Amino acid sequence: MKLGTLCYIEKDNKILLLHRVKKENDIHEGKWIGVGGKVEQGETPEECVIREVKEETGLTIEKPALRGVMTFPKFKDDEDWYVFLFTADECEGELIECNEGNLKWVEKSKVLDMPTWEGDKIFIKWILENRNFFSAKFIYEKGELVDYDAVFHG
Repeated sequence: MKLGTLCYIEKDNKILLLHRVKKENDIHEGKWIGVGGKVEQGETPEECVIREVKEETGLTIEKPALRGVMTFPKFKDDEDWYVFLFTADECEGELIECNEGNLKWVEKSKVLDMPTWEGDKIFIKWILENRNFFSAKFIYEKGELVDYDAVFHG
């Protein structure tokens, strides 16, 4: 099982997306996704997302809001991924060059039009609708979403 974080940073009615076009053998090749990465030994999800955002974007986020926990069974290399989904609306700094892709601030109204995973479009919609905290499972087979389920809390 792998633990990861994913963050969507909001600023000036835009959301920062990463167009994954630079890494070799990237399962996310060509997709527009949030920023994040693997939780390291001894890290909390909050520490991880703050570190990953800084490493990938150059931005420092404060008070990331945990919006959901997602499970992706056998998503990559037959391993289950558990991903802590955050949003942040306070950031400082200037964008840097990212070695995984190109960063772009995308108008909120256009985020769901960007090419990405089918499941991402579902949970990004929940974020844009400001839905309650959720836990969800997204099942993919050969890169296609075949099923999902979610429970909203509060």
